Amino acid sequence: MIPTLQDMAWHRAAGQLIERLDKPDFWRALTRLVSEYVAVDSWAVLLFSDSRPLAFAESPYEGDGPDPFIHDYLQGLYLLDPFYIANREDPATGLFRLADVAPERFKQTEYYQLYFTHFVEEDEVHFNVQLDEVRTLCLSLGSRQRFSPEQVSLLEMIRPWVAGLMRQRMFFEGTRAESAPRPAARWQDNLEEAMERLGTPLTARELDVIRLILSGCSNKEVAGKLAISAETVKVHRRHIYAKLNIKSPQELFSLFLKAHAEA
Repeated sequence: MIPTLQDMAWHRAAGQLIERLDKPDFWRALTRLVSEYVAVDSWAVLLFSDSRPLAFAESPYEGDGPDPFIHDYLQGLYLLDPFYIANREDPATGLFRLADVAPERFKQTEYYQLYFTHFVEEDEVHFNVQLDEVRTLCLSLGSRQRFSPEQVSLLEMIRPWVAGLMRQRMFFEGTRAESAPRPAARWQDNLEEAMERLGTPLTARELDVIRLILSGCSNKEVAGKLAISAETVKVHRRHIYAKLNIKSPQELFSLFLKAHAEA
């Protein structure tokens, strides 16, 4: 089989990336190569674990100062990220689409409307590389338009190359990776620690319900994840709202942000 010019161009570019594995601009060079085949409008490289994610690199921010989304994401919004939640529930290597991991009501959440649509915009895919039992290296690609089935197929086709390069790059991210915060007993405990600062006693089950509601899960999805009935979810929701003296998911999201800002 005679390789096409496009095949030859890819192999040449991938070879050049191998030579750049130890360079500061490696991640930018990798995403630039991927975007030659599939249009990408934003990107970030994250290390997921049971603690706060680490950001190794992200697309240049056009405003003044650091990217506010990355800052807020690392402060606590990651607990509402469907990619982070899916990875913590079932860590795995592969290519993952937003449509595969987002709960039913994700687009109705404050996280989606106030953050996702402004910084990621329309769609997102992840190249995930599971490094060990706890850590997963993630390359997030965002787009102003939905990724087409053809584009997803192409990303899946190049995934072995991308995943291999990502895994090899970790040898040169050692210092930062080793400085990661010590994992909590459960990644959900990070929310409990933050909400405790509000001074309102919430049970562990109520905190689980809060996290799932804010991430966009319907009552049915919450019930399925917690192995309780949908009616019990409604009861927990009423108790949460009464304890926090709120009446809407919007107010709950505001308290969530306040808790993590104070943390």
